[in-house]
Amino acid sequence: MAVPPVEHARATLGEVELHYVSAGPKTAPPVLLVHGWPQSWYEWRDVMAGLSDSYRLVAPDMRGLGDSSRPATGYDTPTLAEDLRRLMAEHLGHRQFAVVGHDWGGPVAFALAAANRETVTGLAIIDVAIPGDGSASISQGGRRWHHAFHQTLELPEALVDGREAIYLGWFYDNYGATPEAISTEARREYLRTYCQPGAMSAGFAYYRNIPADIAHHERLLSEGGPLDMPVLALGGTGGWGRGMEVIDSCRRVARNVTGGVIDEAGHWLPEEQPERLVAALREFLPGCT
Repeated sequence: MAVPPVEHARATLGEVELHYVSAGPKTAPPVLLVHGWPQSWYEWRDVMAGLSDSYRLVAPDMRGLGDSSRPATGYDTPTLAEDLRRLMAEHLGHRQFAVVGHDWGGPVAFALAAANRETVTGLAIIDVAIPGDGSASISQGGRRWHHAFHQTLELPEALVDGREAIYLGWFYDNYGATPEAISTEARREYLRTYCQPGAMSAGFAYYRNIPADIAHHERLLSEGGPLDMPVLALGGTGGWGRGMEVIDSCRRVARNVTGGVIDEAGHWLPEEQPERLVAALREFLPGCT
């Protein structure tokens, strides 16, 4: 799919300035697309092409990543979620909207939905488990080795500085169903932003906040109970895709969950199988009212 006509803009929200991209009719139902690591809004380009005829799509770069600003703190899911709520509700004026989150965008989208249950009309979680869902470990018992590495203070920055293309290239090569899952053009765009000063450290800070995120999500569920809005959960079956782990995780935190897996895709589902993801979202989003 080709990148649709998009509008680039910036929103100043207190200490952070978010870069975001939007597409689709301004009067159409709004959908927030939340990217993961090590990516940016750009991972949604094909999904936006497939949905922009029917929805008003907003794809921000989260705090510290992409072309957004990089404050020293605020990389926990409640702060990241509040950034996105302010973007959608206060800056753009959307009183209600659906949210789609991939990778780190999934836990942030969950935190946003759990804290704003009258605002978020539907939630789609793409190839990620929810921290604090009651399972033993979102790191798959250590299989996702980079979780612990990124949580180590200072060492990742020292080892990766100047070697971002090598380090991130390993994930681009291995986490998809094929080494070509992330295109050369996309790699170039991601590296453009992740090679900027402070970007890798900001990304590592997401992982360093996992213990606090788990406690926050457990508190949200304890106080508010499982989510009642429709939830779509999809995992990839190839590469390092999480498969059925995604829907299993979502069923522990929400009552109304559908989904499953998408074959011939690994972790980079929005870029590996955008047509199938668009089809699943077209079936799911009309029920988010």
